[in-house]
Amino acid sequence: MLVLTRKPGQTLRIGEDIIIKIVEVRGEGIRIGIEAPKDVSIQRGEVAEALAAATIEVANDGYDGDALQSAALRLLVTG
Repeated sequence: MLVLTRKPGQTLRIGEDIIIKIVEVRGEGIRIGIEAPKDVSIQRGEVAEALAAATIEVANDGYDGDALQSAALRLLVTG
């Protein structure tokens, strides 16, 4: 893992076409902006994990409307 120190207004580049900009630092939080091609999926880690867990749950239980609705609701609450 590469760990860098950046200040507001500074950027990072990933490859040719992804730019991450440090927008603001507030207390212990950091706001970042991401410029990437439309075909690149960008998700918060916790949302991607919840989606994967919900997908596995629905796959294990078979297609069940109640299970799917429950999984979607958990995603909205945790997302």
